Amino acid sequence: MMDSYHRRIDYLRISITDRCNLRCIYCMPEEGITPLRHEDVLRFEEIARLVRIGAGLGIRHLRLTGGEPLVRKGVIELVGMLRQIPGIETLTLTTNGIALAPLAHELAQAGLDRVNISLDTLRPERYTAITRRGRLEDALAGIEAALAAGLAPVKINNVVARGLNDDEAVDFARMTLERPWHVRFIEFMPLGEHAEQARRDYVSSDETRARIVAALGELAPAEIETHGPARTWQLPGAQGTIGFISALSEHFCGFCNRLRLTSDGRLVPCLFSDREYDLRGPLRAGADDAALRALWGNVIAAKPDGHHLEGALTTTEHRMSQIGG
Repeated sequence: MMDSYHRRIDYLRISITDRCNLRCIYCMPEEGITPLRHEDVLRFEEIARLVRIGAGLGIRHLRLTGGEPLVRKGVIELVGMLRQIPGIETLTLTTNGIALAPLAHELAQAGLDRVNISLDTLRPERYTAITRRGRLEDALAGIEAALAAGLAPVKINNVVARGLNDDEAVDFARMTLERPWHVRFIEFMPLGEHAEQARRDYVSSDETRARIVAALGELAPAEIETHGPARTWQLPGAQGTIGFISALSEHFCGFCNRLRLTSDGRLVPCLFSDREYDLRGPLRAGADDAALRALWGNVIAAKPDGHHLEGALTTTEHRMSQIGG
Protein backbone atom coordinates (compact mmCIF):
# COMPACT_ATOMS: atom_id res chain seq x y z
CA MET A 1 0.00 0.00 0.00
CA MET A 2 1.97 2.97 -1.33
CA ASP A 3 0.98 6.62 -1.24
CA SER A 4 1.55 9.26 -3.91
CA TYR A 5 5.11 9.81 -2.65
CA HIS A 6 6.08 6.13 -2.74
CA ARG A 7 5.91 5.67 1.04
CA ARG A 8 4.70 2.30 2.25
CA ILE A 9 1.69 2.84 4.55
CA ASP A 10 1.59 -0.02 7.05
CA TYR A 11 0.92 1.61 10.46
CA LEU A 12 -2.45 2.66 11.91
CA ARG A 13 -2.97 4.60 15.13
CA ILE A 14 -6.47 4.06 16.52
CA SER A 15 -7.95 6.49 19.03
CA ILE A 16 -10.53 4.40 20.89
CA THR A 17 -11.81 7.24 23.11
CA ASP A 18 -11.54 11.00 23.42
CA ARG A 19 -11.84 10.80 27.22
CA CYS A 20 -8.93 10.99 29.62
CA ASN A 21 -8.36 10.65 33.36
CA LEU A 22 -5.76 13.46 33.34
CA ARG A 23 -5.78 17.08 32.15
CA CYS A 24 -2.17 17.61 31.07
CA ILE A 25 -1.50 21.29 30.58
CA TYR A 26 -0.06 20.90 27.06
CA CYS A 27 -2.86 18.61 25.88
CA MET A 28 -6.25 19.52 27.36
CA PRO A 29 -7.91 22.51 29.01
CA GLU A 30 -8.32 22.20 32.77
CA GLU A 31 -12.09 21.75 32.46
CA GLY A 32 -11.59 19.05 29.84
CA ILE A 33 -13.37 18.94 26.50
CA THR A 34 -16.95 18.19 25.58
CA PRO A 35 -16.88 14.43 25.11
CA LEU A 36 -18.31 12.67 22.12
CA ARG A 37 -21.72 11.13 22.52
CA HIS A 38 -21.60 7.42 23.21
CA GLU A 39 -23.36 6.66 19.92
CA ASP A 40 -20.80 8.67 17.95
CA VAL A 41 -17.86 6.53 19.09
CA LEU A 42 -16.90 3.52 16.98
CA ARG A 43 -17.98 0.21 18.47
CA PHE A 44 -15.34 -2.47 18.88
CA GLU A 45 -16.86 -4.53 16.06
CA GLU A 46 -16.66 -1.49 13.78
CA ILE A 47 -13.02 -0.88 14.67
CA ALA A 48 -12.22 -4.53 13.99
CA ARG A 49 -13.97 -4.43 10.62
CA LEU A 50 -12.09 -1.32 9.53
CA VAL A 51 -8.81 -2.85 10.68
CA ARG A 52 -9.52 -6.04 8.68
CA ILE A 53 -9.98 -3.90 5.59
CA GLY A 54 -6.80 -1.98 6.39
CA ALA A 55 -4.89 -5.22 6.94
CA GLY A 56 -6.03 -6.38 3.53
CA LEU A 57 -4.48 -3.22 2.09
CA GLY A 58 -1.18 -3.68 3.91
CA ILE A 59 -1.63 -2.33 7.44
CA ARG A 60 0.65 -4.43 9.66
CA HIS A 61 1.15 -2.41 12.83
CA LEU A 62 -1.53 -1.05 15.17
CA ARG A 63 -1.30 1.35 18.10
CA LEU A 64 -4.25 2.02 20.41
CA THR A 65 -4.42 5.57 21.73
CA GLY A 66 -6.93 8.02 23.21
CA GLY A 67 -7.54 10.29 25.02
CA GLU A 68 -6.51 7.62 27.48
CA PRO A 69 -7.32 4.20 25.99
CA LEU A 70 -7.43 2.41 29.34
CA VAL A 71 -10.49 4.40 30.46
CA ARG A 72 -12.60 2.69 27.79
CA LYS A 73 -14.43 -0.31 29.16
CA GLY A 74 -13.60 -3.57 27.44
CA VAL A 75 -10.21 -2.54 26.10
CA ILE A 76 -8.84 -6.02 26.85
CA GLU A 77 -11.61 -7.51 24.71
CA LEU A 78 -10.67 -5.14 21.87
CA VAL A 79 -7.01 -6.16 22.09
CA GLY A 80 -8.06 -9.79 21.76
CA MET A 81 -10.24 -9.04 18.73
CA LEU A 82 -7.51 -7.10 16.93
CA ARG A 83 -4.88 -9.70 17.73
CA GLN A 84 -6.85 -12.29 15.76
CA ILE A 85 -6.93 -10.29 12.52
CA PRO A 86 -4.75 -11.89 9.83
CA GLY A 87 -1.86 -9.75 8.69
CA ILE A 88 -1.46 -7.73 11.89
CA GLU A 89 2.11 -8.16 13.12
CA THR A 90 2.35 -5.82 16.10
CA LEU A 91 -0.24 -4.40 18.48
CA THR A 92 0.83 -1.69 20.91
CA LEU A 93 -0.78 0.90 23.17
CA THR A 94 0.04 4.41 24.35
CA THR A 95 -1.11 5.27 27.88
CA ASN A 96 -0.38 7.65 30.71
CA GLY A 97 0.07 4.56 32.88
CA ILE A 98 -2.28 5.66 35.67
CA ALA A 99 -4.62 2.69 35.21
CA LEU A 100 -2.07 0.26 33.77
CA ALA A 101 -0.84 -1.66 36.82
CA PRO A 102 -3.97 -3.79 37.39
CA LEU A 103 -4.46 -4.38 33.63
CA ALA A 104 -0.93 -5.03 32.35
CA HIS A 105 -0.95 -8.83 32.75
CA GLU A 106 -4.39 -9.25 31.15
CA LEU A 107 -3.43 -6.96 28.27
CA ALA A 108 -0.34 -9.07 27.62
CA GLN A 109 -2.38 -12.28 27.76
CA ALA A 110 -4.90 -10.83 25.30
CA GLY A 111 -2.12 -10.21 22.79
CA LEU A 112 -0.75 -6.72 23.40
CA ASP A 113 2.93 -6.60 22.45
CA ARG A 114 4.19 -3.50 24.26
CA VAL A 115 3.29 -0.10 25.67
CA ASN A 116 4.42 3.49 25.45
CA ILE A 117 3.89 5.40 28.68
CA SER A 118 3.68 9.19 28.76
CA LEU A 119 5.78 10.59 31.59
CA ASP A 120 7.02 14.18 31.61
CA THR A 121 8.56 14.45 35.06
CA LEU A 122 10.05 12.36 37.85
CA ARG A 123 9.06 14.86 40.55
CA PRO A 124 5.77 14.08 42.37
CA GLU A 125 4.61 17.66 42.89
CA ARG A 126 5.50 18.64 39.34
CA TYR A 127 3.67 15.57 38.02
CA THR A 128 0.49 16.63 39.75
CA ALA A 129 0.92 20.19 38.46
CA ILE A 130 1.44 19.06 34.85
CA THR A 131 -1.40 16.52 34.84
CA ARG A 132 -3.63 18.63 37.12
CA ARG A 133 -4.82 15.53 38.97
CA GLY A 134 -2.48 12.54 38.63
CA ARG A 135 -0.05 10.86 41.02
CA LEU A 136 3.48 10.00 39.93
CA GLU A 137 3.44 6.81 41.98
CA ASP A 138 0.58 5.43 39.89
CA ALA A 139 2.41 6.07 36.63
CA LEU A 140 5.60 4.48 37.99
CA ALA A 141 3.59 1.47 39.16
CA GLY A 142 2.23 1.17 35.62
CA ILE A 143 5.76 1.11 34.20
CA GLU A 144 6.86 -1.61 36.60
CA ALA A 145 3.73 -3.66 35.89
CA ALA A 146 4.35 -3.40 32.15
CA LEU A 147 7.92 -4.65 32.60
CA ALA A 148 6.73 -7.51 34.80
CA ALA A 149 4.08 -8.49 32.25
CA GLY A 150 6.62 -8.61 29.42
CA LEU A 151 5.18 -5.63 27.52
CA ALA A 152 8.68 -4.74 26.41
CA PRO A 153 10.45 -2.73 25.31
CA VAL A 154 8.66 -0.21 27.53
CA LYS A 155 8.99 3.21 25.93
CA ILE A 156 8.67 6.38 27.98
CA ASN A 157 7.32 9.37 26.04
CA ASN A 158 8.58 12.71 27.37
CA VAL A 159 7.32 15.95 25.80
CA VAL A 160 10.01 18.55 26.46
CA ALA A 161 8.84 22.10 27.19
CA ARG A 162 11.01 25.02 28.26
CA GLY A 163 10.47 26.10 31.84
CA LEU A 164 8.20 23.13 32.47
CA ASN A 165 10.40 20.03 32.49
CA ASP A 166 13.43 20.62 30.24
CA ASP A 167 15.62 20.67 33.33
CA GLU A 168 14.88 16.95 33.86
CA ALA A 169 16.29 15.64 30.58
CA VAL A 170 19.46 14.40 32.28
CA ASP A 171 17.45 12.72 35.03
CA PHE A 172 15.43 10.79 32.46
CA ALA A 173 18.55 9.87 30.50
CA ARG A 174 20.16 8.61 33.70
CA MET A 175 17.17 6.33 34.28
CA THR A 176 18.16 4.37 31.17
CA LEU A 177 21.34 3.39 33.01
CA GLU A 178 19.43 2.10 36.02
CA ARG A 179 16.31 0.57 34.45
CA PRO A 180 15.28 -0.88 31.04
CA TRP A 181 13.50 2.34 30.15
CA HIS A 182 13.51 3.41 26.53
CA VAL A 183 13.04 7.17 26.89
CA ARG A 184 11.96 9.18 23.86
CA PHE A 185 12.23 12.96 24.06
CA ILE A 186 9.51 14.54 21.92
CA GLU A 187 9.55 18.08 20.58
CA PHE A 188 6.53 20.08 21.70
CA MET A 189 4.24 20.19 18.66
CA PRO A 190 1.86 23.07 17.84
CA LEU A 191 -1.60 21.55 17.89
CA GLY A 192 -4.97 23.19 18.45
CA GLU A 193 -5.33 25.70 21.27
CA HIS A 194 -1.87 24.86 22.60
CA ALA A 195 -0.07 26.11 19.48
CA GLU A 196 0.99 29.39 21.08
CA GLN A 197 2.34 27.55 24.11
CA ALA A 198 4.35 25.30 21.78
CA ARG A 199 5.84 28.30 20.00
CA ARG A 200 6.85 29.83 23.33
CA ASP A 201 8.17 26.72 25.07
CA TYR A 202 9.66 24.77 22.17
CA VAL A 203 12.97 22.97 22.83
CA SER A 204 14.76 21.31 19.93
CA SER A 205 16.03 17.75 20.12
CA ASP A 206 19.56 19.05 19.51
CA GLU A 207 19.35 21.18 22.64
CA THR A 208 18.04 18.28 24.72
CA ARG A 209 20.72 15.95 23.41
CA ALA A 210 23.49 18.47 24.06
CA ARG A 211 22.38 18.79 27.67
CA ILE A 212 22.47 15.02 28.13
CA VAL A 213 25.88 14.62 26.47
CA ALA A 214 27.37 17.41 28.58
CA ALA A 215 26.27 15.69 31.77
CA LEU A 216 26.57 11.99 30.97
CA GLY A 217 28.91 11.62 28.00
CA GLU A 218 28.59 10.72 24.35
CA LEU A 219 25.75 8.64 22.98
CA ALA A 220 26.24 5.67 20.69
CA PRO A 221 23.73 4.58 18.04
CA ALA A 222 21.31 1.97 19.38
CA GLU A 223 19.00 -0.56 17.80
CA ILE A 224 15.52 -1.08 19.22
CA GLU A 225 12.48 -2.67 17.66
CA THR A 226 10.32 0.19 16.50
CA HIS A 227 8.01 1.22 13.69
CA GLY A 228 8.01 4.84 14.74
CA PRO A 229 10.04 7.96 14.03
CA ALA A 230 12.47 8.02 16.96
CA ARG A 231 16.20 8.14 16.33
CA THR A 232 17.69 6.05 19.12
CA TRP A 233 20.96 6.23 21.05
CA GLN A 234 22.44 4.67 24.15
CA LEU A 235 24.76 5.54 27.01
CA PRO A 236 27.60 3.06 27.60
CA GLY A 237 26.39 0.17 29.76
CA ALA A 238 22.79 1.38 29.78
CA GLN A 239 19.87 -1.03 30.15
CA GLY A 240 17.64 1.21 28.05
CA THR A 241 17.93 3.66 25.19
CA ILE A 242 17.43 7.36 24.50
CA GLY A 243 15.38 8.42 21.50
CA PHE A 244 14.57 11.76 19.93
CA ILE A 245 11.36 12.47 18.02
CA SER A 246 12.13 15.67 16.13
CA ALA A 247 8.87 16.42 14.37
CA LEU A 248 9.83 20.06 13.82
CA SER A 249 13.60 20.43 13.76
CA GLU A 250 14.34 17.28 11.73
CA HIS A 251 11.02 15.99 10.54
CA PHE A 252 10.50 12.44 9.33
CA CYS A 253 7.73 13.12 6.82
CA GLY A 254 9.75 11.58 3.98
CA PHE A 255 9.32 8.11 5.46
CA CYS A 256 6.06 8.53 7.37
CA ASN A 257 4.22 5.20 7.26
CA ARG A 258 1.05 5.97 9.22
CA LEU A 259 -2.60 6.87 9.17
CA ARG A 260 -4.83 7.77 12.13
CA LEU A 261 -8.35 6.59 12.90
CA THR A 262 -10.24 8.84 15.31
CA SER A 263 -12.62 7.48 17.91
CA ASP A 264 -15.60 8.76 15.92
CA GLY A 265 -14.50 7.04 12.76
CA ARG A 266 -12.59 9.58 10.72
CA LEU A 267 -9.44 8.48 8.89
CA VAL A 268 -6.74 11.16 9.01
CA PRO A 269 -3.77 11.08 6.60
CA CYS A 270 -1.46 13.36 8.63
CA LEU A 271 -1.32 14.53 12.24
CA PHE A 272 -0.70 18.10 11.06
CA SER A 273 -3.39 18.19 8.40
CA ASP A 274 -6.98 19.23 9.00
CA ARG A 275 -8.14 16.89 6.24
CA GLU A 276 -10.12 13.89 7.46
CA TYR A 277 -12.37 11.32 5.85
CA ASP A 278 -15.52 9.89 7.40
CA LEU A 279 -15.64 6.09 7.52
CA ARG A 280 -18.26 5.75 10.25
CA GLY A 281 -21.04 7.26 8.16
CA PRO A 282 -20.66 4.92 5.16
CA LEU A 283 -19.99 1.95 7.45
CA ARG A 284 -23.23 2.47 9.39
CA ALA A 285 -25.12 3.23 6.18
CA GLY A 286 -24.37 -0.29 4.98
CA ALA A 287 -21.31 0.18 2.76
CA ASP A 288 -19.72 -3.11 1.76
CA ASP A 289 -16.03 -3.86 2.19
CA ALA A 290 -15.22 -2.87 -1.38
CA ALA A 291 -16.70 0.60 -0.88
CA LEU A 292 -14.87 1.06 2.43
CA ARG A 293 -11.66 -0.17 0.81
CA ALA A 294 -12.04 2.51 -1.86
CA LEU A 295 -12.37 5.16 0.87
CA TRP A 296 -9.11 3.96 2.40
CA GLY A 297 -7.52 4.38 -1.02
CA ASN A 298 -8.75 7.97 -1.21
CA VAL A 299 -7.17 8.78 2.16
CA ILE A 300 -3.84 7.24 1.19
CA ALA A 301 -3.85 9.20 -2.07
CA ALA A 302 -4.49 12.40 -0.08
CA LYS A 303 -1.57 11.91 2.31
CA PRO A 304 0.59 15.07 1.98
CA ASP A 305 4.33 15.06 1.35
CA GLY A 306 4.97 16.73 4.73
CA HIS A 307 3.62 18.98 7.44
CA HIS A 308 5.42 22.21 6.41
CA LEU A 309 5.63 23.46 10.00
CA GLU A 310 9.22 24.64 9.80
CA GLY A 311 10.09 28.18 10.74
CA ALA A 312 6.87 29.86 11.83
CA LEU A 313 5.58 26.79 13.67
CA THR A 314 2.17 27.05 12.11
CA THR A 315 -0.45 24.70 13.43
CA THR A 316 -3.48 22.53 12.83
CA GLU A 317 -6.87 22.59 14.51
CA HIS A 318 -6.56 18.99 15.67
CA ARG A 319 -6.34 18.41 19.41
CA MET A 320 -3.86 15.78 20.52
CA SER A 321 -6.45 14.44 22.96
CA GLN A 322 -8.90 13.84 20.12
CA ILE A 323 -6.66 12.50 17.38
CA GLY A 324 -4.40 10.36 19.56
CA GLY A 325 -1.05 11.78 18.48
